[in-house]
Amino acid sequence: MDAGCAGTRPGEIQLAVVSSGYPIGLEVAPAAPQGRLGVFFRILLAIPALIIANLIQDVAQILAFFAWLIIVITGKLPGGIAHFIAGAVRWQVRVAAYALLLTGEYPPFSLDDVADYPVHVSIQPQLDGRNRLTVFFRLFMVIPSAIVLYILLVIASILVFFGWLIALLSGSVPGGIHNFVAGALRWWVRLTGYMYLLTDQYPPFTLS
Repeated sequence: MDAGCAGTRPGEIQLAVVSSGYPIGLEVAPAAPQGRLGVFFRILLAIPALIIANLIQDVAQILAFFAWLIIVITGKLPGGIAHFIAGAVRWQVRVAAYALLLTGEYPPFSLDDVADYPVHVSIQPQLDGRNRLTVFFRLFMVIPSAIVLYILLVIASILVFFGWLIALLSGSVPGGIHNFVAGALRWWVRLTGYMYLLTDQYPPFTLS
């Protein structure tokens, strides 16, 4: 979690993200003790949530295609589509955070923001004033950031494995591993929101 957001309430987290200049943000609570049994069986425990998250992702991708057509034609993103896609991103992030050992709390089955969950995604969709040109070429524009993200995810996967071993022994993922994985997930959130047309603002190249 960024130092400026530590200890804040969910509403304050969103204000911190807005003040940073980017409309999509992720805040993850610091590393905390987790039950060893839950850590050992984490992937099996996450399967139900992962299945539903993948189904929701499929729907979000279909809606993103229609959003692409609508924005290219009208220059506007429909609010209903934006709401569902934003909810799908929140759902996927919470499930990923649980599977990646960022929290031991099972992800809620909800598209809405859950204030008391330790993984908080803030999204302010850009509905009007869209840039048709950058939207039209969106799949090409994400390539530079996607390449970096791929490298980050490979490193994060290796770190998660070591974090899993350490958590089995100590009951907690080391803070350094926790923070790097959270940063990689934060990169994924911003790039996914950009690719799903929730904003025209290019995601920053930073883990923070």
